[in-house]
Amino acid sequence: QVQLVESGGGLVQAGGSLRLSCTASGWTFTRRTMGWFRQAPGKEREFVATINFSWSVSNSYYADSVKGRFTISRDNAKNTVYLQMNSLKPEDTAVYYCAGTRPTYNPYYAASDYDYWGQGTQVTVSS
Repeated sequence: QVQLVESGGGLVQAGGSLRLSCTASGWTFTRRTMGWFRQAPGKEREFVATINFSWSVSNSYYADSVKGRFTISRDNAKNTVYLQMNSLKPEDTAVYYCAGTRPTYNPYYAASDYDYWGQGTQVTVSS
C-alpha cells in the first residue's frame, strides 16, 4: 500500500521559513517524479514545485509565485522529498500536498499527472 506522509507544516510569521518533508512507503521511490501542490480556502489546488528522478542530477521546476523563495529536493536513499520555504508571505497560507507519479523521468506540473497523494499539511503565515 502506497503512503505519502507529509510533515513540517505550522504557523510562521511573514518572512520566516519552514521545511516540509514527505516520506514515501510501499513503493519504489526511484524513477518517480515528486511534486508539491497547495490549496488555499476557496481556491483550486495549484502547482508549487516538481522534481524529477535522475541517476545523476535531478531537475526542479517552480511556480512563478514561489520561484527564488522555495527549493524542492529529494533524498532517494530516504524515500523523502523536501520543500524548503523561505521568505514566506501570508499568501503562501494553504494546505500543502505531496504527490508522486508512476515511473517516469519527466517533470509534471498538473495535478492530474500525479497518481499518489499525501494527506496534506497546513502552513499558515501570519502578517
